[in-house]
Amino acid sequence: MPISPWTKPLRLRAFLVLWRLGWVLLMPVMLTYLWRRGRRDPLYAQRLEQRFGRHARRGIPHVWVHAVSLGELRSAVPLIRAFLEQGEHVVTTHFTPAGLRETEKVFAAEIAAERLSAVYVPFDYGLAFRRFFRAFRPKFGLVMEVEFWPGMITASRRANVPLYLCNGQYPVRSFERDRKKFLSPALLVPGFAGVMVKSELQAERFRALGQRSVAVTGEMRFEQPIPPEQLRAARAARAALAGDRRVITLASVIEGEEEFFVETVKSISDKAFFVFVPRAPERFDAVAQRLAQAGLRLARRSAILDDSLELTETPRIDVLLGDSLGEMYFYLAMGDLSVTGGGFHPRGSHNIIEPLALGKPVIVGPEIWTIEYPATEAIAAGVARQVTAQELPGAVLSDALPTKERIDAFLADHAGAVDKTLRSLAGWGVSG
Repeated sequence: MPISPWTKPLRLRAFLVLWRLGWVLLMPVMLTYLWRRGRRDPLYAQRLEQRFGRHARRGIPHVWVHAVSLGELRSAVPLIRAFLEQGEHVVTTHFTPAGLRETEKVFAAEIAAERLSAVYVPFDYGLAFRRFFRAFRPKFGLVMEVEFWPGMITASRRANVPLYLCNGQYPVRSFERDRKKFLSPALLVPGFAGVMVKSELQAERFRALGQRSVAVTGEMRFEQPIPPEQLRAARAARAALAGDRRVITLASVIEGEEEFFVETVKSISDKAFFVFVPRAPERFDAVAQRLAQAGLRLARRSAILDDSLELTETPRIDVLLGDSLGEMYFYLAMGDLSVTGGGFHPRGSHNIIEPLALGKPVIVGPEIWTIEYPATEAIAAGVARQVTAQELPGAVLSDALPTKERIDAFLADHAGAVDKTLRSLAGWGVSG
């Protein structure tokens, strides 16, 4: 499908010139960053040729899905499966090793059959993307969530590759800030061939920024697969470690609110068992130290569970520290309810869909601007509760919890994002 013309205002042209110049000048900085990150995670410093768009040429055009990291990839899994079921070849691009590893794990069979390729996204300048386009000849591209990359958008335009924002949103604080800037990512919104967003409120924001092709498709994370083996392991671990105590999962706790959560756990550890999951792997050791200093009995997942999530020992503990990646459903399934991290810090809350998908009530903090949808709707439906830091201890011990039936009804009301996305693409004349 031909892409409609994109008239660039003068300030956008200036923004793009500065962006290209920045890549030229700061390339050594980017390479140094990857090298330094590679000292902790070797995969950061590997496959460097992919960062420059260099790949063996494929004989078949691909559907291109860009999922920058782990969370975005998990959102995209149901949609990628739908494309594969249609007989398409798919290439996924990622910036972080976490997203790359998860793709290689989830789609191992498809990668082995050469139906799917998982690679690093090219550096954000034209030549790197031209190489990438020559290798994979994408029919169209889908960018997951909130990723506005100037080089990606302009290179797709030049190559006549329709590029769509998928499962999109523009968080309110970012939207209000960017609209006021002379040079900002908001200027790039009309450069997409179309956007598919989570709610009508989000649609209004993208229309206000000049995007004419907007579809409301909902939230794809409601349809991401739940690994049954993690649920089975969670039941066994809960019975062995927590007994008949209430289990509270503290999920995706970020630096800056860790101390607050540790103090909360300490204040009510005689009334509940806690699963404490830091957001960032580099915080695992620091959080373990803080919990121990608080006098709490803890064990690390890596110390008492094997690779199959089976217990190797059953210590008497107050807290299980979730020091692993890709096992969030295990940690959430252990709990009677979940407290989602980030919301007790100005940085903003992380998503609440995974615990709801398991039928678990959710508690969030005051800062939910990052998950405006579906947090606002979940709170209104009574399946999530928003509290202050002072209210949290009482809230997690309250017996006033929504039923699983109520949560299931909420999930049913917000299902169908994959089908809506496919219909929207077809309506725009794009198909696999």
